[in-house]
Amino acid sequence: MNIFETLKKRKSVRAYLDQPVEKEKINHMLDAARHSPSGVNTQPWQVAVIMGKTKKRLQSKIETAFRAGNKGKANYSYYPTKWIEPYKSRRKECGLLMYQTLHIDRKDTQRQIDQWAANYRAFDAPVMLLFFMDDQMQTGSYIDYGMFIQSVMLTAVDLGLATCPQASIADYPEIIKSELGYPDNKILLCGMALGYEDNKAVINSYRTTRENVESFTEYFD
Repeated sequence: MNIFETLKKRKSVRAYLDQPVEKEKINHMLDAARHSPSGVNTQPWQVAVIMGKTKKRLQSKIETAFRAGNKGKANYSYYPTKWIEPYKSRRKECGLLMYQTLHIDRKDTQRQIDQWAANYRAFDAPVMLLFFMDDQMQTGSYIDYGMFIQSVMLTAVDLGLATCPQASIADYPEIIKSELGYPDNKILLCGMALGYEDNKAVINSYRTTRENVESFTEYFD
């Protein structure tokens, strides 16, 4: 597939078919992504592929913690502590688009909670990917990891699969590490839902906006 078209086609999918993902496709996807660049070839990525009974058990524990009021604590700060413009408005627009698409009223807190809880089930996708790295790694490895994760998502599109990268899953590293047997010295960066898109699901019909090139680019001759 043309890389330009693949980039435009990729989107965050939040509803999936009840259809298993072939392990051959997962391996092919990760085999392509391993060619992503990294500083001095550190290759900091460590991937856990969660499926079947393990996924059901893990997502149940996370969702139970969330619904009990445990907000969790990620291994690092993903978002700013204070939102400023234009990021504050973009964040607000992103949330409103989803709730408007689902016809969830701003006062309907229960439906909002239920929708947010779907994050911790990886939106019921058949596969949840979890991305770890050693805590000795520094800021540059986060950059490397971003390129790796993008490579995973683009290859998924080429294989007819859909994804949704999820920072929310990183809110519960203690539960996840304990359940999977990962040591404390691993950073849980994020998760990712992986599966076949349910094209009939309303939630998959909306797309977030993107800024024009002119708004974030300057040329210096």
